[in-house]
Amino acid sequence: MVKLALLSVSDKRGLASFARALVEKHGYRLLSTGGTARLLVENGLPVTEVGDHTGSPEIMDGRVKTLHPKIHGGLLCRRDNEEHMAQARGHGIDLIDLVVVNLYPFEETVARPRVTMEEAIENIDIGGPSMLRSAAKNHQSVTVVCDPGDYDRVLAAMEAESALEPLRRELARKVFQRTAAYDAAISAWLEKEAAFEPTPESLSGFPKTLNLSQGKSQDLRYGENPHQQAALYGNFGDYFSQLQGKELSYNNIIDITAAAYLIGEFEKPTVAILKHTNPCGVASADTVTAAWHEAFATDRQAPFGGIIVTNRTCDGELAAAIAEIFSEVIIAPGFSEEARDVFRKKKNLRLMEARGGLGPDNLRDIRSVIGGVLVQDRDHQPVANAGFQVVTKRQPTPEEARALLFGWRVVKHVKSNAIVYAGCERTLGVGAGQMSRVDSSRIAVWKAGEAGLDLQGSIVASDAFFPFPDGLVAAAEAGATAAIQPGGSVRDKEVIAAADERGMAMIFTGRRHFRH
Repeated sequence: MVKLALLSVSDKRGLASFARALVEKHGYRLLSTGGTARLLVENGLPVTEVGDHTGSPEIMDGRVKTLHPKIHGGLLCRRDNEEHMAQARGHGIDLIDLVVVNLYPFEETVARPRVTMEEAIENIDIGGPSMLRSAAKNHQSVTVVCDPGDYDRVLAAMEAESALEPLRRELARKVFQRTAAYDAAISAWLEKEAAFEPTPESLSGFPKTLNLSQGKSQDLRYGENPHQQAALYGNFGDYFSQLQGKELSYNNIIDITAAAYLIGEFEKPTVAILKHTNPCGVASADTVTAAWHEAFATDRQAPFGGIIVTNRTCDGELAAAIAEIFSEVIIAPGFSEEARDVFRKKKNLRLMEARGGLGPDNLRDIRSVIGGVLVQDRDHQPVANAGFQVVTKRQPTPEEARALLFGWRVVKHVKSNAIVYAGCERTLGVGAGQMSRVDSSRIAVWKAGEAGLDLQGSIVASDAFFPFPDGLVAAAEAGATAAIQPGGSVRDKEVIAAADERGMAMIFTGRRHFRH
């Protein structure tokens, strides 16, 4: 009995040679549609148009062509069910043994700038997912292929027929994963478009149903610890190219993300050093090398095995300075040849080139919790002093004002409770992740002392309000002359009075920056 294969694809890579093997080696007869049929004819292959097979022509600009009982009956008929087989014979339905379908390029279409609603809608595939799902449901009898990368595997399995059944199961799983991701992409795009429409649901900015569908990019060696398995999903690789070094770890990827968000705060040449997602030194200067030296001076111990990021091309001078310490990852928009030559001597060092700049604009944070996920807007608003209020008798000096803005940019990227002491465009001490804000301040002061940095005339930035005057008093005793914090404590008046008593300037921003 002649076997029947149905081929209808958008991505035509490798299809002609695959179809030729089906016909010449495995005795298949080909059914096809539209452009796919034309391609096969151009390659000298015998093809029956789907319209001729069903007796129903393509209608409505091709929107309706494969939604027909002779197609879906041929796919869904159970070969081990005599009633199914009798009905197929009675209705003149030929059984379809193999389906090759990949879908209209919806994701690529909506990724284009200024795509119209009409273009997007016309790239929503209806017949393709229907055929894939029918074939995958009946994978005990039907081989279904949605990825051109599987053509060679299918042909090899046909040669060794015992391998075909387990491959069919695998390909069926792949189909349902693909159609789920496709539907999720359509849903996400429509949700995004709905955000511009004044409906009750769109006002919150969050959909009623959250569809998460990300393809696996790679398996990782392990997770945060060697006993934990891990994998990377999504399009992380669209943002970064790895130029050299060992495979990225789970922790590397988290640190790189934190570094990218942090460095995106700055326009001047800036270098940041991070450890476990916390900045341990940040500085801006006229050159990245000068910025490096001031960032590194904040803490000369923590950067060992850390992550270094800069918002300018890493040149040979900067590379030579960085190469004096052991680092895990260096991130930059580009690396000069001189820098590459320096770093080649450290074969395990991971160099990550940021594609299209740094600070990718991912507007949502998603975290797993027991029984579900939390979704929130990312804390990405640029620092601006438009809503800031000086609440003390003394105004900040111009130098203090610059330092306050710099410290506020950094402290939002430090784990809470967070305290940052800063000078003019450089960090002097960082205290992160303590249960008490006073403890974070003590750690930052101690760190500055260990680094030999003088806090006299520094500023202090706090990610949340000082609940009591003691935190501000401790900062003043350490040498800080100005402070920046959200405000909002029931004891704000006491904190302001403590600042005034010590001649400090203090700004309330009205915005908190917790990082849990």
